[in-house]
Amino acid sequence: MNRASFIYLAAVLMAAALAGSETQAQAQAPEAASAKSPQRITVVSYNIHHGEGIDGRLDLERIATVIRETGADLVSLQEVDQSVSRSENVDQPQAFAKLLEMHVAFGGNIDLQGGKYGNAVLSRFPIVAHKNHLLPNTGGGEQRGILEVDVELPQGGQLKFLATHLDHRSDPAQRLDSAKFINQAFAIETKVPVCLTGDLNAVPDSSVLGVFRKHWTLPDSQNGLTIPVGTPKQKIDYILVGSAMPDSGIHLREVESRVLDEAVASDHRAILSVLEVTRGAVK
Repeated sequence: MNRASFIYLAAVLMAAALAGSETQAQAQAPEAASAKSPQRITVVSYNIHHGEGIDGRLDLERIATVIRETGADLVSLQEVDQSVSRSENVDQPQAFAKLLEMHVAFGGNIDLQGGKYGNAVLSRFPIVAHKNHLLPNTGGGEQRGILEVDVELPQGGQLKFLATHLDHRSDPAQRLDSAKFINQAFAIETKVPVCLTGDLNAVPDSSVLGVFRKHWTLPDSQNGLTIPVGTPKQKIDYILVGSAMPDSGIHLREVESRVLDEAVASDHRAILSVLEVTRGAVK
């Protein structure tokens, strides 16, 4: 090869290398931008009345269909039976996990008819850890609890997802004690965003919600009524968002909320919220 040919070949190879580098950079740029873009998560909270509808039918597939049609990423279920005789000894948390092809965690709060009764969380995201906490029992009421579930988000980082069902009696004492317990345990500065969901058995202007509002956001858009299921007149089911954490680098807010138009599968209507996870400094 003469000198002129060598110089020509070197120039061609250098140009190809530069073009390849530029193409790779262009391919990586959208990926990097996408990683920083907000991620939306669909959350559903549903008191399922152990799978029994107002028509008296025990039908888990019907409940699963309601959830499936929402495309939910995270689901908070209350009044869930695990191997209880009244619901045909079915392990309902595992049954829903199989029907919906989701991960599941269960928190049993009371022993009932040979099994357990409590709250469950279904997740399309991997469950990193979960723990059930018994809430204060004031005045001999039914034992209540809050299920803490940490999930791994697709774009990195984690979300702490809480599912609870507070006391139903007219005296708010136990609900107030539970609200204070939850605030002390979970409404603290943390490196992950936190979402609190469930049947709080309290209306928005109650003293119980007043306690929660000190540390949690109840978005204005979330005003749909949930009971009685046929013609709802009250809101007692919620999806609350933890306060922003300025130094965490990951933040949570609600962008949409609605009550599901289903009035047979349970004695509550389910609620849905679309949450947005944003990374970076809060402006």
